[in-house]
Amino acid sequence: MPRTGILLETDNGKIKESNYGMITAARGTGGSELYGFVIGGDAAACKEAVQKYGVCRVVEIAADAGDLATRPEMQTDALIAAMKNYDIRVLVGLSSTRGRDLMARVAAKLNAPLAVDCIGLNLDEQTVTKSHFSGKTIAKLKLSGDILICGVRPNAVEPQEAPCEAESEVFTAQVKDDGRMVIQETKGSAAGQVELTEANIIITGGRPIGSPENFSLLNECAKLLGAAVGASRAAVDAGYAPHSMQVGQTGKTVSPKLYIACGLSGSVQHFAGMKTSKIIIAINTDKHAPIFGKSDYGILGDLFEIVPALTEALKEQTP
Repeated sequence: MPRTGILLETDNGKIKESNYGMITAARGTGGSELYGFVIGGDAAACKEAVQKYGVCRVVEIAADAGDLATRPEMQTDALIAAMKNYDIRVLVGLSSTRGRDLMARVAAKLNAPLAVDCIGLNLDEQTVTKSHFSGKTIAKLKLSGDILICGVRPNAVEPQEAPCEAESEVFTAQVKDDGRMVIQETKGSAAGQVELTEANIIITGGRPIGSPENFSLLNECAKLLGAAVGASRAAVDAGYAPHSMQVGQTGKTVSPKLYIACGLSGSVQHFAGMKTSKIIIAINTDKHAPIFGKSDYGILGDLFEIVPALTEALKEQTP
């Protein structure tokens, strides 16, 4: 049976939830064995989480020299060594910042085709599905080559369980540290905040938010929802939020289960970055705002009244 490698991502030693949809996409019809690769994590600890989704073996990749966690080029060589050792012909990972970097390096060294930000995979046919032209066109791309590398957009695929009994082991790669590149520091989301591209719930503020301080309304509500906070380009251009929070064609593309748009007009550019959200709720005082035509639910009202009311209701439900 052919084998597919799954590049698993962890956060503080725990498997990120966004891995499960990616594994589901890679599993497809179940015609391939799934091997999970972990760099900087404990394979035994990850095994319990991913075996529910069909990963039959979890491999912790280590190196015989140097600090693998801070050496991107060593990580690349170690991952390639693991792929060759386990005869992996397809590598699938998340189209996250880390995933894009590592998969691109692997693809370059192996001279293999690379497709990232995919919203669907059919590995039996060697095709991937991607969104193009601000989401106006869905393209199916045919990949050719002995080795294929694919990145799946976080949360684009709904996780589906397929339990199996998994094994775990450590693979130590014989790689060299040339010292050309060393990661000195990694800055992620602030403590307690959810990464925007991997969040299941996002609450986003538009220009009517009025000031950077007023984002505290969304932050408080988001904390109770376990959500991430985003911003429209208009809010970012006005200086109310940093670009790292921007959702849209010139910002981040997200696919949460729930997207709450607060004071957003619903421009084509913004919609391109969040149209794959499972449920969209709009809050706006303008009944003619285009966002209402793109939402599952709409609330005609002032966000400065609606959001605090929602926050209070959530507080009442919180033990």
